[in-house]
Amino acid sequence: MPAVSPTASQTASQTWTDERIELLKRHFEAGLSCREIAADIGVSRNAVIGKLSRLNLTRGRTADERKVHDRGLTPARAPRAVPRLQYEMLATIYGETDAPVITGPIDEANRCSLLELSENRCRWPISTPGEDDFCFCGNAAPDGQSYCAGHSRLAYRPNSRSRTMRG
Repeated sequence: MPAVSPTASQTASQTWTDERIELLKRHFEAGLSCREIAADIGVSRNAVIGKLSRLNLTRGRTADERKVHDRGLTPARAPRAVPRLQYEMLATIYGETDAPVITGPIDEANRCSLLELSENRCRWPISTPGEDDFCFCGNAAPDGQSYCAGHSRLAYRPNSRSRTMRG
């Protein structure tokens, strides 16, 4: 007669004898970790975790808290605040200062083509590339920056991040 391999239920019943289950419960109540319980009983850590789950033995939450969590009624998490270091880095990069904001219209008299564009001229594109009227702003760009003061105001908005987080 050929040897018959045991089925999963037979293996499980051999693993979790009444003595082992009682030992599991005592170790659990004593506060041992799943790894310690597994080593003492002689089963895997996952077997201990599975059996504890099937016996509805858990740590850290009361039965009422588990019911609320299982129904998906947990309170919504508060939105995370930007860490202070990240905020300081962004403030340094975008230069959030109390400097007055330059307002007013952007001069259109200095528009230029790509070939006329030089280092100290605003590179803000006007119109759509490939169109006949495509050009660049061409106004003076201070200290090697890419855009004039008016277009810098449009391109770099240092407070936009904090506005979206508050909204």
